Amino acid sequence: MRLRKAGGRFVLWVFLTAVLIFTLFPIVMALLGSFKTNAELNTGATFLPLHWNFSNYIKAWKEANFAVFTWNSLYMSFFSTVGTVVIASMAAYAVDRREFACKRLFLGLQAGTMFVAMGAIMLRPQFDVMVALHLNRSIWAVIILNISAHAFAFFILLGFMKGIPRDMDEAAKLDGAGFGYIYARIIMPLLLPGLGVTSLFAFRNAWNEYIMPLVFTMTQPKLQVLTVGLANLKYSPDGAQQSNLMLAGACLSMIPILIVYLLANKSFTQVNTGGIKG
Repeated sequence: MRLRKAGGRFVLWVFLTAVLIFTLFPIVMALLGSFKTNAELNTGATFLPLHWNFSNYIKAWKEANFAVFTWNSLYMSFFSTVGTVVIASMAAYAVDRREFACKRLFLGLQAGTMFVAMGAIMLRPQFDVMVALHLNRSIWAVIILNISAHAFAFFILLGFMKGIPRDMDEAAKLDGAGFGYIYARIIMPLLLPGLGVTSLFAFRNAWNEYIMPLVFTMTQPKLQVLTVGLANLKYSPDGAQQSNLMLAGACLSMIPILIVYLLANKSFTQVNTGGIKG
């Protein structure tokens, strides 16, 4: 029995180590490549940089106008995250606590938006809607569309919502609290772990978005976000590909995501519970 347990643990550790290596290897290679010269990176002759070129980060920051693009990305991601969390939590609260007509249809439509992805086909009708709203040249077009894709957050929060005892609602109703008061003052504080998880995913999705910001800010360079700015680093003014600067820019763009993950790490570890721990 001991040999079987030891063998099982060994196989498990080998598997986990292999997964860790395959996960971290591209990140490590990108980080090391960001310090290499362009010629050294393209030849691929060395694993470690011959000379650590920290100037790649300075060039990437200046040439991609990182200060402006980073602010635009933070602005878009912040409001997309806040809007997604508010809308999804309100929807999850109403679905879990109230009975209404076509409730199953609503759940089916929410699930359908997750499993039926139209991709680029939806860009034209989305653009037409934003033209009608006079938002086609604004970053708020991207924010609104990001918020509209809130089904993933809705189902995560719905799972957490089911873990909150209904007795709290009943007790609050006996004290004269209304539906909205219960949501804002009782449910939301208890839902913080779920809100942390959904905020992390919503921020990541908005931060990594490329196609929609490119489409809606194509004629407004000052409104472009970091993912679009990184693409501009691909070629230098003389037409040469600048892979090292792209990697340096990509490493810089990972910093906000890591900060958000560290802030939401405690909530993220509770995602498997599907509810609130007492």
